[in-house]
Amino acid sequence: MPIEYQQLPRSGANHVPLSPVSFLDRTADVYGHHTALVYQSNSWTWSQVRERCIRVAHSLSERGIGPNDTVSVFAFNTPEMFESHFSVPMAGAVLNTINTRLDADTVAYILDHAESKMVIVDRGLWPVIDEALKSCSQQPEIVLIDDAFAAGEEQYEVTRKVTPYEDLVASGNPDYAWALPTDEWQAISLNYTSGTTGRPKGVVYHHRGSYLMTMGTIASWNIPHRPRYLYSVPMFHCNGWGHAWTMAAKAGTVVCLRAFEPSAFFDLLEQHHITHFGGAPIVLNMLAGVPKEQQKTFDPKIQVMTAGAPPPAAVLESMSRFGFEVMHVYGLTETYGHILQAAPQASWQGKSEAEQAELKSRQGVRFAMTEAVKVFDQDSGQQVPADGETIGEIRIRGNTVMKGYLKNKEATDEAFVGDYFASGDLAVVHSDGYIQVKDRAKDIIISGGENISSVEVENTLYKHPAVGEAAVVAMPDETWGEVPCAFVELKADHQCTDTELMSFCADNMARFKRPKKVVFGALPKTATGKIQKTVLREKVRDIVQSV
Repeated sequence: MPIEYQQLPRSGANHVPLSPVSFLDRTADVYGHHTALVYQSNSWTWSQVRERCIRVAHSLSERGIGPNDTVSVFAFNTPEMFESHFSVPMAGAVLNTINTRLDADTVAYILDHAESKMVIVDRGLWPVIDEALKSCSQQPEIVLIDDAFAAGEEQYEVTRKVTPYEDLVASGNPDYAWALPTDEWQAISLNYTSGTTGRPKGVVYHHRGSYLMTMGTIASWNIPHRPRYLYSVPMFHCNGWGHAWTMAAKAGTVVCLRAFEPSAFFDLLEQHHITHFGGAPIVLNMLAGVPKEQQKTFDPKIQVMTAGAPPPAAVLESMSRFGFEVMHVYGLTETYGHILQAAPQASWQGKSEAEQAELKSRQGVRFAMTEAVKVFDQDSGQQVPADGETIGEIRIRGNTVMKGYLKNKEATDEAFVGDYFASGDLAVVHSDGYIQVKDRAKDIIISGGENISSVEVENTLYKHPAVGEAAVVAMPDETWGEVPCAFVELKADHQCTDTELMSFCADNMARFKRPKKVVFGALPKTATGKIQKTVLREKVRDIVQSV
């Protein structure tokens, strides 16, 4: 007769819902006197941060805000934004961080779609929120962050009734008996996609996923005890990659950064003895472009996480001279952020700097908390061979895949294929098992029956010393069906002709993949800094029609 293991009961003693809020409580207990937050000339210990968060959570509760209620935050990377990652879930509510670069119409849509009960807004963003509220059916309570360190031009006059953020702190009870969720599947945050092809979709995270994202990041990034972290990743994006919770778990010191300014960035790294920071490839590119007299070199090395579009190998190569140890990661809003990493191998050390940069530019292998990431042929549904050539779609399964899209069952059903989340990203698998993104499904260029990766062409363009930014899209062609068209923004004080760039590509990749047209100028970007290829496709149509 089988042993009846299942008769051993689950109880409050042996089964506690997972939540990243617990990291704050533990760190404040053990390392309460250590510095948690630094912002300009101000700093707070972990004990002080916990007390402030509890006070805010109590103030939210007193206003009737609790489970399944949404609190929106429209703010920069200031201490108030950091605290909201704990105070809002401490009240049982759902945190909705809104992209600070969005227009008023989109902000209004988000506030209504999320049914926000409260919006916490930085004074520097007041004109946008004021305009958004004029068309909102929701009229949430407005809480104002009045940042004394904001630039003078951000001190807009507030014309509506507001509650100062510090009033939430002052009026809250520090002995408020907050509690972890009774169910770890309970929503902890709501993040909206970029919405480049329509209204943004609301991606719902749960407490369990956010907890496990934290633990996976610690293990896969090999984060030591008490790191010093410069928060240059916008906290509105995938909850700042979950690093607020990660730094709480490791009792780190978080230096808040209201605005990214490349020339001052090196000074901040040195001043605060930073050990870790994150940023999109465009951030690294901007740092590489800082005048040499303002650049600095760091020893020991600073650990850098970069995510977004596949970073050009040339950009990764340039980071090594600063003493930046860059780890490229891949993820989506729907996966709480990063789920693949270009985990370095000992065998890479014997390779040249250029070869190592190529290896590090791949998206890599799954994070410790990710159950499975595979590349499937979209037609047959079978896994592609690990030949570095056959392209398929990246699909993901694990505890850090979203609950689904808020109020959008159709999109949710489409996103889940079998037991996997279908990313829409096309990739190959190399013989060592490392995945490399080649394109978005809609961005692949089919020329004469051959697939051309726009990312591969872009990476080749980035190797040219004059190229600052590049994007490649398909252009209709009578002979080949489609051919690559490159849009290029040159570096300051650099010049280059379209013929030179096309020849450069022909010399550095298969000739049929080279751009057949190059357009120079500034590249259009979304509110999250992604290059808007939809706009570039419209420009291509105008070019074709004018011929």
